[in-house]
Amino acid sequence: MKKLIFTILMVLLVAVTASAQTAKNLLYLKNGNMIFGKLLELNDSVYKIQTADGSIYVYPRAEVNKFVSDSPDLLITRKNRYSLTVEGGILAGAQSSKYDAPFSFNFLVNLTKNPRYILSLGSGVEFLGQAYTPLFAEYKILFSEKPVTPFIFIRGGKLFHINGDFEATDQSTPQYNVPTGYKGGGTFTVGTGISWVKEWGETYLSFGYRNLHTSYQMKNTAVLISTYKTSYNRLEIKYGIRF
Repeated sequence: MKKLIFTILMVLLVAVTASAQTAKNLLYLKNGNMIFGKLLELNDSVYKIQTADGSIYVYPRAEVNKFVSDSPDLLITRKNRYSLTVEGGILAGAQSSKYDAPFSFNFLVNLTKNPRYILSLGSGVEFLGQAYTPLFAEYKILFSEKPVTPFIFIRGGKLFHINGDFEATDQSTPQYNVPTGYKGGGTFTVGTGISWVKEWGETYLSFGYRNLHTSYQMKNTAVLISTYKTSYNRLEIKYGIRF
């Protein structure tokens, strides 16, 4: 557990450091190009700017049409009324399941009335030994409208097994096959993270507590043997991109 906490703190530190380098200034050139970056020098003759990849460029004033500090253009993704998010990650932990780190991939359709408050509907696929499709709603609150900001979120919904029919558990030895039917259950997540805006969109890293439930039934011919329930209490770690 200590190693896990240390890893999370290191990842957050790297994310914050990288986020601090997010471009905040914008040069509009007379040739129509836009240069995002951090302004290093401004004098009577030149603009000197460093882009996100570390490159440094110098432009004579005669080539610059306009300079904008802390450009609102960087926040345009957050201000879009409708947007799309894709995310992927793992559910770390070993409680109540033999699967140590189930994989999760989701997409979300976002509705934004205020850049700090985002309501989303999502789905995707999650592999918990079996493949499931989640359907969920999410509410996210950003702490500020700055290019780099922490946030909190809450998410809830239900999992659906992709193939709801009974399946044979052992194809190699048919005589030992025990047909098994899988079902999904409720899912709930609450967590926090950090979001940073890039020139092309928004990315984020999130950490949350995830609780979800699945079940399966085993039968011999037409006779039901038993129903088994599985509960997951996991640390959900995800990286997402919002367009």
